[in-house]
Amino acid sequence: MTVAPQLPLDAIARRALEWVSNGAVIGLGTGHAATAFIEELAVRMKKGLRVRGIPTSQASADLAIKLGIPLTTLEQVSAIDVDVDGADEVDPLGNLIKGYGGALVRERIVATSSRRFVVLVGSEKLVTRLGSHGKLPVEVVPFGLAPCGRALAALGYEGQVRLKSGQRQLTDNGNHILDCRIPQLDHPEAVDAAIRAIPGVVGTGLFLNMRPTIVIQHPGLIEVREDGRAT
Repeated sequence: MTVAPQLPLDAIARRALEWVSNGAVIGLGTGHAATAFIEELAVRMKKGLRVRGIPTSQASADLAIKLGIPLTTLEQVSAIDVDVDGADEVDPLGNLIKGYGGALVRERIVATSSRRFVVLVGSEKLVTRLGSHGKLPVEVVPFGLAPCGRALAALGYEGQVRLKSGQRQLTDNGNHILDCRIPQLDHPEAVDAAIRAIPGVVGTGLFLNMRPTIVIQHPGLIEVREDGRAT
């Protein structure tokens, strides 16, 4: 059997430009798919498109500046027209796990400040239930790292401190990330609420009930789920 070749990320990145209008404020996500979108956005701007970006990480900000995309802030604008980002897991209801790139808290702030949330993923990110990849990032303040770790373990979600070059990695917010081992989740809302109730937890990688527009790269074709749900 012949398998259709996998489309490159720039194909779904270009598709996301359908929701970008001239003069718009754009949320610039973090990760491989978001990077592809930022690069395609810069190409379109060279052809006359004018937008401003609000990055979800310093890495995305640095890339945007390098490519000539002007930036603004949530203090300077009242809303974002469209936010384009990636995800690490997507379930059939359009719920997500994000944060493998470490920007989960800023990504949530930008997504919830946006009129439309567009998520770019490859088909390998589609799961029947969240937790299928076995990892949930949880951002915690440094002072609460140890007690947060104990509380998460007591819930059954033992966490490993994320490292970078052998050192505890800091997010752009100055916090740490605990990568928690999780099973497939039957009730992700309850899990999210229980983790968020732990003092010192800043946020989780569970992005639930947000009804994003999901653009999926399948081998040989692109699928768009307007309200996040699989048909």
